[in-house]
Amino acid sequence: MAMHLNLKPCHSQNLFLIFFAFLYFISLNMSDSAATPIDSAAAPIDSAASPTSTAPTVNIVFTEKPEGEDPEPYYIRILSAVLGSEEAAKEALLYSYKNAASGFSAKLTPQQVIGISKQPGVLKVVPSRTLQIHSGGTSTRPHSVQ
Repeated sequence: MAMHLNLKPCHSQNLFLIFFAFLYFISLNMSDSAATPIDSAAAPIDSAASPTSTAPTVNIVFTEKPEGEDPEPYYIRILSAVLGSEEAAKEALLYSYKNAASGFSAKLTPQQVIGISKQPGVLKVVPSRTLQIHSGGTSTRPHSVQ
């Protein structure tokens, strides 16, 4: 059974305006409650990342691609040279990168980072960071609707 609304043009225009006013106010509330992107300049300084700290942090070590051997034993050998043992190297190793890049991530103290960066085959050592993706939308509101 179909229902037919018999609205006069005046009523349908008012309903249309109310609907869009409602959507406008909903969008304003959503933009106010949207997550604010983290600005790296405003982010608090992590004391564990300072060179004077001895706490280990996660670092990504980029290396040359190992020739003729599996990557993981190569990474363990690089870590062992600085950490002192294969056991310590295996404990510090978190992840091996094999496809898009050659390298590994490991928990290292600032002094160990300096030692790893001097090893043959090591290209670069960078601290691991978690980044927040921002949608790129604007948070400014229009002053008037035209």
